Amino acid sequence: MKENKYRTHNCGELRMSDVGKEVRLSGWVNSIRKLGGITFMTLRDHYGVTQVLFKDDAMLNGIVKETVVMIEGKVNERESKNPKMETGDIEIVAKNLTVLGKCKNVLPFEISEAPQTKEELRLKYRFLDLRNPELHERIVKRAKILKYVRDTLTDLGFVEFQTPILANTSPEGARDYIVPTILAPGEFYALPQSPQQFKQLLMTSGFDRYFQIAPCFRNEAARADRTPGEFYQIDMEMAFATQDDVFEVCETLATGIFKTFTKLDICSAPFKRIKWVDAIKDYCSDKPDLRNPLLVSDITHIFKNTEITFFKNKTLKAIKASAADKSRKFFDEINNYIVAIEGKGLAWIKFTSEGLSGSFAKGLSEKEKEDLTKFMGLKEGDALFVVADEKDKAISLAGALRNELGQRLGLVDKNKVEFCWIVDFPFYEKNEETGKPDFAHNPFTMPQGELKAFEKDPFDIVAYQFDLVCNGYEMLSGAIRNHDPEIMVKAFEIAGYPKEVVESKFPALYNAFQYGAPPHAGCAFGFDRMLMPIMDQESIREVIAFPLNKNGRDLLMGSPSVPFDHQLKELHIKIDK
Repeated sequence: MKENKYRTHNCGELRMSDVGKEVRLSGWVNSIRKLGGITFMTLRDHYGVTQVLFKDDAMLNGIVKETVVMIEGKVNERESKNPKMETGDIEIVAKNLTVLGKCKNVLPFEISEAPQTKEELRLKYRFLDLRNPELHERIVKRAKILKYVRDTLTDLGFVEFQTPILANTSPEGARDYIVPTILAPGEFYALPQSPQQFKQLLMTSGFDRYFQIAPCFRNEAARADRTPGEFYQIDMEMAFATQDDVFEVCETLATGIFKTFTKLDICSAPFKRIKWVDAIKDYCSDKPDLRNPLLVSDITHIFKNTEITFFKNKTLKAIKASAADKSRKFFDEINNYIVAIEGKGLAWIKFTSEGLSGSFAKGLSEKEKEDLTKFMGLKEGDALFVVADEKDKAISLAGALRNELGQRLGLVDKNKVEFCWIVDFPFYEKNEETGKPDFAHNPFTMPQGELKAFEKDPFDIVAYQFDLVCNGYEMLSGAIRNHDPEIMVKAFEIAGYPKEVVESKFPALYNAFQYGAPPHAGCAFGFDRMLMPIMDQESIREVIAFPLNKNGRDLLMGSPSVPFDHQLKELHIKIDK
């Protein structure tokens, strides 16, 4: 290979076996420090860090940290070795320094202190932020995991595809990004919320196993585990496949990734399966963190005729935990947490050697006390935490309370990974305004029972819909697809969409299913979200090279921005603020 004029070696490569060699290294000035009459520099590149010794300070005139330089010199054994550096046994005695890229004297923030810097500043100068070794390594690890995914799925018989980015509007549930075109004034493309229809069309085209590392676009707000704008998913589809077939592939991929790229204790496959109704009953969440042993109980029936004002005409959800030894401050803090998430507060009691005490202990009738103790199995050392509200709100609050208690009581093992499948989701949900059925999830899902399912009350129909949950995060969503046009039309009719809407809104899929569609099933991992527990990060922006901020803005590139007048004119668009 032709010799590189900038370097003979990289900054993570040299070892004791290289002592005596004349070398060239190029990289960023990581640090400069003086010791007596000698100056030391550390030089950093993509591969690592190497120490450079300067006997002539004049070589460093005008050199500041983050300047890009080329160093020529001889490899020496270090007198004071650094076991924390891969190259800590050697150093370069500099003979020449060449500046390749100047740097301003004042940096917006120190590279070594980037993780502690205000996020908005980090995103504005993301190219500097990415020089920090911790973030840099996460982005490299992301690439390695992508390769693992591709290799594994290819070995399992999947073929990688690329589907269109300029697509049509989708019924996925989130807002679309729409894209105008000069070719059709007044008409718009939509960036795909997922490749859903395209991958199903590939199944009807005779391909057997599809996958794609798919960019997806949803015009929605950010949260800790969801980036606004765009994200990536590991998208899969399988012809002639059952739910079990999909589970087997996903369990192989998920356990393989976590075992290869983490040192965590991973639950073994097959993963636990929990029906949606049971998840809501026991955990008050369809994303339960199974590392947390706490369960939720409904105690509404015990207080049907209660005199406790806080409980009257409310749904009551209770969690028992060994917390009777906790101080009043502990219970007050949990109460404040419930209020902060828009609850009406927390009711609590604890069972000690002196009997029951707490916020509602005095209001309990003897019958309520007896029934509650028996139903909840209360014993000395237990505490009971109760939320009271309208049914849906009580469920939501209890799910959040369970998570908060699990953390505060130290019940969640951070070194464990617990996967579970949530299955048998409801096909329809009630529209809050009209009371009529709306699709609860993907409208292209097959109802259990197929055409016979529609003989039931719509709200009793169960879908072949499933989620994979990992430590309280939804990591994957999937389904057995509805490949029958008759069933599809019936499903949309119940949701208020006549046959004409199906034909006009989903013409490709509807038409394709008229020409021999195989039974098929598929799913998609949220790739960015999967990386969070793998890399032990609480924010999704810490695993993405160039993320948008919480408000969906790219502070580095300055987008979104106002288009030029001539662009709007070409597209026949006027902005109405």
